[in-house]
Amino acid sequence: MTATDPSATDPDGSRPADTATRRIRLSIDAMGGDRGPAAVVAGMARSARKNPDIDFILHGPAEELGRLVARRKQLADRVEIRDASDVVTMEDKPSQVVRHGKETSMWSALDAVRAGDAEVCVSCGNTGALMALSMMRLRKLPGVNRPAIAVLWPSRNPQGFNVMLDVGADIRADDKDLLQYALMGASYARNGMGLERPRIGLLNVGTEEHKGRSELKAAHELISEAAQNANFDFVGFVEGGDIPGERCDVIVTDGFTGNVALKTGEGTASLIGDFLREAFKFSPLSRFAAVLALTSLRRLQKRIDPRRVNGGVFLGLNGPVVKSHGSADAMGVSAAIKLAYQLAASGFQGKIAARVASAVSLAQDAAERGTGNV
Repeated sequence: MTATDPSATDPDGSRPADTATRRIRLSIDAMGGDRGPAAVVAGMARSARKNPDIDFILHGPAEELGRLVARRKQLADRVEIRDASDVVTMEDKPSQVVRHGKETSMWSALDAVRAGDAEVCVSCGNTGALMALSMMRLRKLPGVNRPAIAVLWPSRNPQGFNVMLDVGADIRADDKDLLQYALMGASYARNGMGLERPRIGLLNVGTEEHKGRSELKAAHELISEAAQNANFDFVGFVEGGDIPGERCDVIVTDGFTGNVALKTGEGTASLIGDFLREAFKFSPLSRFAAVLALTSLRRLQKRIDPRRVNGGVFLGLNGPVVKSHGSADAMGVSAAIKLAYQLAASGFQGKIAARVASAVSLAQDAAERGTGNV
């Protein structure tokens, strides 16, 4: 299987050419996004039009959702609506949602995956609440200490994007957690991006093996030992400049560092966009130059459009969860649905569970060696 550039593919959930045809049912949280359920249903319709193999369970106020679905002929006979009267807002605290959120659409969407009625949950809602509820309703995979959130980062690699994890599920990570992140990230890159043998890098303050905190040095050894059996290449320590680079395909780090890097990257991209607009409005000549460069500017906008690679994946749970941007429009929602479909079609959940089990075994072996046991 060859790597593909997500920005160059149809973001609407079209069936990958290399997956066997079978019907896949996804659980969709209709509520909680900034644009409301209309954008979610519109995104579902885009995906349904492109891919006849997707069915949906849609969660939220049944009467409202019924009207929205009825307007989309692409969704006829392909959507089951499950009534959920309450909504998790962006202001709700995760602890409150865990205690009092049983009637919310987010809770209902996760329960459909827990019950085996759907294969992947997709939600535009509150990230903290979604992770807390996911851990409570789906539970962590055996051996997983801390789940991770993986995102796609624009890069110079042929596939156009790198995977980075964790970007905020947990601010802490020890050497065994980082090993699990490496194995889960490799599985995600293999099944979600078509990379047969991903290259893994461990984010540090330098590439020299003597640099960094003690847990990073220990993780370096564990990941290096796991590489051959886990079918990935470990390139060692990488620096911040390698996140959008071509030295590796998966960047492993703790949630604190990953989240800071993610927000810094988003802010820098926004700043550059503002500077470009200001530059092209500076004078009549610069405005004329903008017209001449319109095709190239549109190509650049398409390349960096976050809607086309929308979706952070929660890894390490007993069921995949795709977190869509809260501000996603129909195109963004359909891109998240496409990602969820690809993961389900590839058998991703079973494969990542096997990888986590191997990580536990490797960590136990390392601990035994450290204490002198055979």
